[in-house]
Amino acid sequence: MIDIPEDIIPVQHHLQTLAFYNLENLFDIYDDSRTNDNDLLPTSVKKWTSKRYDNKLRKLSFAISNIGKKETGKPPALVGLAEVENAKAIQDLINYKHLETCNYNYIHYDSLDERGIDVALIYDTTAFEVTHSEVFRIHLIDQLGIPDYTRDILLVSGLLDGETIHVIVNHWSSRREGEKETEPKRMASSHKVAEIIDNLRLENGDVKIIVMGDFNDDPSSNSIKNLVEEASLYNPMDTLRSFSRGTTMHNRQWNLFDQIIVSTNFFDKTPNRFEFDSANIFDEDFLKLFNGKYKGSPFRTYIGKKYQGGYSDHFPVYAIFKK
Repeated sequence: MIDIPEDIIPVQHHLQTLAFYNLENLFDIYDDSRTNDNDLLPTSVKKWTSKRYDNKLRKLSFAISNIGKKETGKPPALVGLAEVENAKAIQDLINYKHLETCNYNYIHYDSLDERGIDVALIYDTTAFEVTHSEVFRIHLIDQLGIPDYTRDILLVSGLLDGETIHVIVNHWSSRREGEKETEPKRMASSHKVAEIIDNLRLENGDVKIIVMGDFNDDPSSNSIKNLVEEASLYNPMDTLRSFSRGTTMHNRQWNLFDQIIVSTNFFDKTPNRFEFDSANIFDEDFLKLFNGKYKGSPFRTYIGKKYQGGYSDHFPVYAIFKK
């Protein structure tokens, strides 16, 4: 891998990148009795060894270090993460050589998710100061009336270059049992995020809010449209999905499940305050399969139980903000 030389792209101090990346099961190699990690151990069918773990950390750290770099000349200030097993995996990631000089710290809470995966936020401590963080649980019941646990919603509040922003990181319920069958679960998460935003606005009607995540729904889906309408947000990802572009592929069709959605006051032109500039999918060629019938789709770590040695089954997304 060849990093983008920093002297070619001058650092743009008035710009900051905020990103989101579903890491496709970033698990460490150790057995944890509290999580369902039996698939991802050195002794499992998938043979999740230290060598494979190290390869994934190398690839992911390289990818993250380059998100938004063409526009800003520097790594992202904040990156929401999905599908991380625990704090150790996040620490291993930010300690890896491509990120070790980025001054990253992280916010993470263990959730009750049945697969043992969580959301988290890594942030550049020189650009962002955390003032508050908490998680919100989604209370779901399955068809048998048994609690159905999913990922928590993470709220992190802080100062981005001195300006208060609130970041809400999500990984909503999957479509594994069918899109329509599982839609109520994602609608429950949609309403919960709207409720979190309402409470933030009760304290300050002009709060700046960024909602990011793997929503397992497209911008045109009911859960996303409901959130945008209910919470008076703007979804810049709405125009990015096409037949030839998205963040994840299923049955050879693109979906744009990974999105960054912003409060409309990011369009107010106020001196020394951040404005929304642009949003995009970080789908650089090095993240893609370069041949075969799935050419152009994400170069993933596994397909089923077969090791591929890639990055993730999702592309990251990012938004640029300017002062």
